[in-house]
Amino acid sequence: MRIAQVAPLAESVPPKLYGGTERIVSYLTEELVAMGHDVTLFATGDSRTSAELISGWPCALRFHEGLRDTNIPHIVMLEKVYRRASEFDIIHCHLDHWHFSLFKRQSTPFLTSLHGRLDLPEAAAFFSAFPDVPLVAISHHQRGFIPQANVVATVHHGLPENLLRPQSGKRDYLAFLGRVSPEKGLDRAIRIARQAGIDLKIAAKVDPQDRNYFAEVIRPMIDGRAVDMQGEIGEAEKPAFLSGAVALLMPIDWPEPFGLVMIEAMACGTPVVAFNRGSVPEIIDHGITGFIVRDEAEAAAAVGKIHMISREAVRFQFEQRFTARRMAHDYLDIYRRLAVRSPPNLRVVR
Repeated sequence: MRIAQVAPLAESVPPKLYGGTERIVSYLTEELVAMGHDVTLFATGDSRTSAELISGWPCALRFHEGLRDTNIPHIVMLEKVYRRASEFDIIHCHLDHWHFSLFKRQSTPFLTSLHGRLDLPEAAAFFSAFPDVPLVAISHHQRGFIPQANVVATVHHGLPENLLRPQSGKRDYLAFLGRVSPEKGLDRAIRIARQAGIDLKIAAKVDPQDRNYFAEVIRPMIDGRAVDMQGEIGEAEKPAFLSGAVALLMPIDWPEPFGLVMIEAMACGTPVVAFNRGSVPEIIDHGITGFIVRDEAEAAAAVGKIHMISREAVRFQFEQRFTARRMAHDYLDIYRRLAVRSPPNLRVVR
């Protein structure tokens, strides 16, 4: 198939450090190419891919100093996609909603994966205005917020099977990975680790909007010994970081659409202790790949039982449920249902 993948521009594909959506776009794109499909990736010019790369903006917006209006790069990129739309069998967008009105005005089928939270009141009004646009949710819980929308499938994320693998060695700390924010619950993770009597290592970034939370709540809790803030890490550092952990803590307090860190931990054979929010019950098999808990006390108690979890079984469940190849097959089934049966008209839209 001739497939266009349209990525956000905040990060490169794949991102150099944090960036869940861009990471998934990369994994999916590379799997589709490996499976023999003709893929064009619309992303930042500093992206790395085996597909044809069309630059939507020279570099990741996160690193573009002086850029004040991030709307403009996305609009410029979507115009490029629109002008080439007739070259593809399917256009797969990962921008949530930017493109709906424009792409409804051309004939190539398009699909949108919803990567963000949908529990906001304005979401209902938006999806009611576009009831026929085909959508993919990344968890069953996420799609429950928009029953009026045309969600054609739920596709859980996947990682390349050998991207992250278990490493041997001493396991003597709990891990927190991702982003420092109130909804991700780093303050709760610190308290859980203290109750469990185990050190906590934190590999996470702090976005500008969360700097006050970090300064006022988190920084006073960090002592550099029992609670160690390592900062943001990339894929190369994750196997050692996650494999060395007794468990990954995920004490979230928001409707997590998916939670990529859970399957990253599972790929390394590391159990997950997570609050029962959002997608967690869909990803974690309680008692097999970790424990699903209600509060900090239950989480600390679960850490005390983590020796009951087989790390080999955790890795096995990852291989069965959360590989990028499985994700690519799921999307291909949807593409084929949506795509036109006749060859694409190669006339470029002007």
